[in-house]
Amino acid sequence: MRTIFHNIGSLQTMNDNSSITIGKSIVVKDNRIESIVESIEEFESSDAKLVDVGGRAIVPGFIDAHNHLIWAGDRFNEHNLRMQGHSYSEIAGMGGGIMQTVTSTRGRSDKELLSIGRTRLSEALRNGTTFVEAKSGYGLSTEHELRLLSVVNQLKSEKNLPSIHSTWMGAHAVTPDQTYESYTEEILSEQLPAVLDSRLAESADVFCEPGWFSIEQSEDILRASRRGGLDLRMHVDEFVDGGGGELAAELNVMTADHAHHTPMEVRIAMKEAGVITGFLPGTPYFNGDQWPDFNAVQEMAIPFSMATDFNPNCYTNSIPFIGSLAVQRNGMSPYDALYCVTRHAALSTPRSDRIEHGVIKEGAIANFNILKSRHWESWCMSPSNSPVHSICLEGEYIEF
Repeated sequence: MRTIFHNIGSLQTMNDNSSITIGKSIVVKDNRIESIVESIEEFESSDAKLVDVGGRAIVPGFIDAHNHLIWAGDRFNEHNLRMQGHSYSEIAGMGGGIMQTVTSTRGRSDKELLSIGRTRLSEALRNGTTFVEAKSGYGLSTEHELRLLSVVNQLKSEKNLPSIHSTWMGAHAVTPDQTYESYTEEILSEQLPAVLDSRLAESADVFCEPGWFSIEQSEDILRASRRGGLDLRMHVDEFVDGGGGELAAELNVMTADHAHHTPMEVRIAMKEAGVITGFLPGTPYFNGDQWPDFNAVQEMAIPFSMATDFNPNCYTNSIPFIGSLAVQRNGMSPYDALYCVTRHAALSTPRSDRIEHGVIKEGAIANFNILKSRHWESWCMSPSNSPVHSICLEGEYIEF
């Protein structure tokens, strides 16, 4: 059966630079967009289901291309520590940071972690996210990293939740009983082979930063991951220019995220290597750091995505909030910001079935947001509230 969404106020397809259309309707069949039509007269005598969107705007479903989905506990006290002048590494040395989250996560049952993930995905969907890249990384052992990947895999089969791209990030930090040298060896000899055998991950990610995984360790892990068939992602240059961007360009990874301190000449090299830069505006917002220089990057035509970086220190599952930070605090146009969380995010975070997403066009997956306003720009203009009235998720109409 077809579903036809009509009486659309404005339609921002993201299919080209002049993609605002008025008076058209979207025809959905099964889980794909069959066509965008001028009139629905030919369908009125058929058994098609008609959805009158009431003059509201429609935009593609948002793609959250960087999300640390599964972990337990919280670290809301750490902002106060940062205000007192403590650095990220100092807080970790005080018993906070990633290891506190690892301890809390290891102490939860699979059922509890599944419930946590389900709740977070539901919240993301309510904010218009139809596809999420979900990282492990709070297990930091073969047993616990596989457990987190298994929880994510279970969430993939649940109804009325965003689809998921699963990323293994065992190379996130080290536990106190390990050094980065010993843990890297364990990753290469034990953890990565087990992850590959499990077939639970689509990508590998490494926290390549001075004080964490070195350039050499990151390269060894990433090259071994690629040989095993995984796509490559990286955390780079979040705190300083640590050379991560150069490695990202050398390895032609899919996306190099954070990249706050990556030099412009390296950004250009990343662009030439086909690497998408992944900016995460929520991170400097929550941590009180400076924003990336979005304008300079745009002037050099460097492609970049934006995502939530949902984690204990960046607690938001709202892509519209991220859009608000870019538009209302950094001068980006609503169109450019929307491109970052749809088309560019789709390049770095493809669907496993390879159906095109992040765009409203014939043959693409039927994921799109029906906004509360007739103006498509409203998607990023209400940071304290979801701008989404209802959603088409994999061809299914969901009204909130």
